[in-house]
Amino acid sequence: MAITVKLVGALRHFSGAGELELDCSGCASVGDLVDALVKKVPEIERSVIDRQLEDPRPNSLILVNGREIGVLDGLETKLKDGDEVVLVPVVHGG
Repeated sequence: MAITVKLVGALRHFSGAGELELDCSGCASVGDLVDALVKKVPEIERSVIDRQLEDPRPNSLILVNGREIGVLDGLETKLKDGDEVVLVPVVHGG
């Protein structure tokens, strides 16, 4: 199953690419895809996953085919061949 992953901002910088084609045969959900992506590009882990919560959502906005996963099924959102997933890092500060 081929998934197009677009990386924005710092994620693009860390990965060295703005877009990746990920052969994700074992990726049934967005959570699986995030795990596979971190294994492929370990440099982005810190920018994608909040280690305290073990959850990628606090550190990145994740869209599947243009829809934020919060309005879908969150990390359990099912993926299919040809889907496009966009990860946008969230800037924290104060």
